[in-house]
Amino acid sequence: MEHITSPAAQVIISLIPIVGIFIGGTIIFFALLWIHHENKQKIKSGEQSKSNFNYKAATLLLGLLLTGIGAMLSIFFTLFTGVSPSLLGGLIPLTIGICLLLFYRLYNWNNDSRPTDN
Repeated sequence: MEHITSPAAQVIISLIPIVGIFIGGTIIFFALLWIHHENKQKIKSGEQSKSNFNYKAATLLLGLLLTGIGAMLSIFFTLFTGVSPSLLGGLIPLTIGICLLLFYRLYNWNNDSRPTDN
């Protein structure tokens, strides 16, 4: 016995990712707009703040996460679908993760050209 979904259900199911991407994009846009206006006000008031973002730790974390996710997805897609275009779903994050780990390893972190406070 075949289970056939109605066309209305298929349309609703296809709209879910589109709506999710739109809402996520909207949230990211307004977050960036907020940060932009905050930075403009800091410049107008003459307040300068030093960035406390740890690029070294972020690069290592992103590299490890993407490498792990990419490796697991590659193994999963290879076992269940064989070598097919769906394998790119695992190989792309794997490649990005390996590149970030290589960047972490090869970049000269001691010679950063960050502004210093005098």
